[in-house]
Amino acid sequence: MRIISISQEECIEMLQRVSIGRLACSLNDQPYIVPVAFSYEPNCLYFFSTLGKKIEWMRQNPKVCLQADEIGNRSNWTSVIVTGTYLELREPQYTDEREHAQKLLAQHSRYWQNPLAERREQTSDLSIELVFFRIDIASISGLRAMPEGV
Repeated sequence: MRIISISQEECIEMLQRVSIGRLACSLNDQPYIVPVAFSYEPNCLYFFSTLGKKIEWMRQNPKVCLQADEIGNRSNWTSVIVTGTYLELREPQYTDEREHAQKLLAQHSRYWQNPLAERREQTSDLSIELVFFRIDIASISGLRAMPEGV
């Protein structure tokens, strides 16, 4: 197996194709990583969440990292890492961008139903706070593994 770096263009193409990744944040020297749905646009990624640990942590430390991948098998995969800064799309300042994020995310699935239903079930609260946010991209890099001889 060979592992090679991929270009910025290849990284962006992959971020446009995939919609699930792992978002990492950190607070008080403790890392935390969770699977998330996202949508790529130039210079940023959009997300939806309910209020919880990752939102609370990112509000305190906005430096984050996202890893997304496509895996064929152990010797055939592509992985992209995005570093950046969390920005919550609060109303009324970000109303238009929040609506834009919602439309982009809705293209991938009914992204909001599962986390919202689960949170409401856990808390019995039908007025759960919905959080839309973006990651302003600072850097993107990627690697690809290929079988030998390819």
